[in-house]
Amino acid sequence: MPVENMCEAVWDLPPLILHPFSDRVQTPMLLASSKAALMMAGLIPDDGSGRDELKRRLLTGRHAEIRMLFFLGKDICRWLEQCRECARRIPELHGAQVCEQSFAGLLAGNPPQSVREKLVRWGVADYAAVFSRAVGLSAVFLEPPAMESLSEEFLLNYHRYADVMYQCYMGSQPHLAVSAANFRFDLYASGEYARMLESSWGMD
Repeated sequence: MPVENMCEAVWDLPPLILHPFSDRVQTPMLLASSKAALMMAGLIPDDGSGRDELKRRLLTGRHAEIRMLFFLGKDICRWLEQCRECARRIPELHGAQVCEQSFAGLLAGNPPQSVREKLVRWGVADYAAVFSRAVGLSAVFLEPPAMESLSEEFLLNYHRYADVMYQCYMGSQPHLAVSAANFRFDLYASGEYARMLESSWGMD
């Protein structure tokens, strides 16, 4: 759906503020899960643990990944709602079907260059997969699912399911695809944003 007024217009969106992807408890768990997967595949020497124990480590790590993506998705979904409200106040976009899905596509598909560079510095090279899966999981679950409520099949292949969840989310609402040429925003870690606010308050 083309919008003539968008050709040269540039609008500022609220900043996307993300909480840490992991914490001190989860990091060793994720490392143990990765090692278990490599051992089960025969890519590194077995440490003497039985196959059942290796599978337990692997599934526990996958569940931790799901939890991290879920909470990341909650941060993103709050931002998507803020973007939708911002778009509603722009007269040129009235009736243009600019909604949460528009901005989800912007974030996962083609965010501003400054955002991409910051993500790479954070070590998030495949941001499209991370963000889309986070949104997909948060579109389905109201709370992070307990490990015992998820099948082994889902835990092992959750990334494939999350990809489909994201596609379902994007197809659930007619929307205008938008780009960084018309919408710009900044990305901050929660601690970074808090320090920035404290600094600005100190200057008042």
